[in-house]
Amino acid sequence: MDSIAILLSFIAFLFLVLFFKKLNQNVHKNFPPGPMPLPLIGNILRIDMSKPHRTFVELSKEYGTVFSVQIGMSKIVILCGLETIKDALVNHVDDFLGRPTSGLFSRVLKNHGVIMANGENWKVMRRFTLSTLRDYGMGKKIIEDKITEEAESLVQKFRSYEGKAFENLNSVNSAVANIIVSILLNSRFDYEDPTILKLVSLTNENIRLLGSPLVRLLNSVPVLVKWLPGAHRKILANIREFHTFLETIFTKQRKELDVNDQRNLIDAFLVKQQEGTPESAQYFHNENLIALVDNLFVAGMETTSTTLRWALLLMMKYPEIQEKVQSEIEKVIGSSQPQMEHRRQMPYTDAVIHEVQRFGDIAPGSVAHVASHDVTFRGFFLPKGTVVMPMLHSVLKGKEYFENPEEFYPGHFLDSDGNFKKSEAFIPFSIGKRSCAGETLAKMELFLFFTTLLQNFTFQAPPGAKLDLIPGSGATNAPKPYKICALPRR
Repeated sequence: MDSIAILLSFIAFLFLVLFFKKLNQNVHKNFPPGPMPLPLIGNILRIDMSKPHRTFVELSKEYGTVFSVQIGMSKIVILCGLETIKDALVNHVDDFLGRPTSGLFSRVLKNHGVIMANGENWKVMRRFTLSTLRDYGMGKKIIEDKITEEAESLVQKFRSYEGKAFENLNSVNSAVANIIVSILLNSRFDYEDPTILKLVSLTNENIRLLGSPLVRLLNSVPVLVKWLPGAHRKILANIREFHTFLETIFTKQRKELDVNDQRNLIDAFLVKQQEGTPESAQYFHNENLIALVDNLFVAGMETTSTTLRWALLLMMKYPEIQEKVQSEIEKVIGSSQPQMEHRRQMPYTDAVIHEVQRFGDIAPGSVAHVASHDVTFRGFFLPKGTVVMPMLHSVLKGKEYFENPEEFYPGHFLDSDGNFKKSEAFIPFSIGKRSCAGETLAKMELFLFFTTLLQNFTFQAPPGAKLDLIPGSGATNAPKPYKICALPRR
């Protein structure tokens, strides 16, 4: 009897597998190929849900540069390789402008802000963001001066440790956060200020939790979010706490607002809010303001500070490279304050910074796109609403594009004469209309912070410490916590 029950169970399971396989095949005959999903759970048993980009690159070797996976009942199309990603995000830019409307963030942001917004709201918010960032100094001398001042504050913070080992997470996070805070609020926080420490802590915790396998699964199967316990509830609570804090800032800003003396981005938004035009009523409301400031703070702080922390870790790991950078600093800058005009004369330092970004591979999967309408792409049919994930990791760590993709090798960005060499495959900010709006600001921050720190210190690991270059867990590829010794050079 037991044997019959087992046989019937197996037949039922086999029937379900064949049923779902048939269902999968009949959705769209020209849908991108991929591994056969299991009933209900899809391909999650085959995917490393903690670092899915690794699995996707391996699957691309089997299924090509355009393929699909299924997580739960949700189908996702993966794009690998420079030509395919460029084709989608540049040549077919209007076909893939959308962002997913399901998942954790949609429950809070609701198409507000700029990163996860869609349609006309995204266009209005991005246009306002870019123009206002330019107005308040992005790419100009005014913001360069703020970065150099902040870099000096970070130097003083590092000096306070007197060469003893310390963790640099909070101080580097706070220093970089202060740059975007200066644009948002026209102010800065001391590194020990409970406010900035709380904002940074909430952001870092969410980035870490978003990388957990369960949260990644729930992002793809949002129907379960409401019912299951887990880290996603902490993420939502953190976002609500962050937004509550922002609301208190807006209340204060609104009371002090002078239309004729706009001090920062928030003031500029509040002025637009009061214009009384159809556009101001439809788009310049408090929900968009909260989401926009949230987007700018997180994006403006997390990736740049993570890149700087990779840079310091790599300088400790490769002291000979650190020495070459310092030699170039001494030759070009000397004891003067580093300025952006110096970068053109510093090909080796520029190459090292680019290689830190490439090797760090901060956002391996980029932000998901969505097919804005039914589209045929590279011979495959993608119906409107299909989630599309460009794997930047497949380019930044691709052996087709870089000589030693798994190694830290500044030579990737130097020619045979030692001049800086651009690479089309250098796309850490993504490409196309939905690439990072703060790319110019980030490049300025990386050069000025990095050169100022290496001008003032030689970085070494504490005695006996082992330097681990394997990224920690999280939605981004950040280095694992480490301690550092900053030995003054002057």
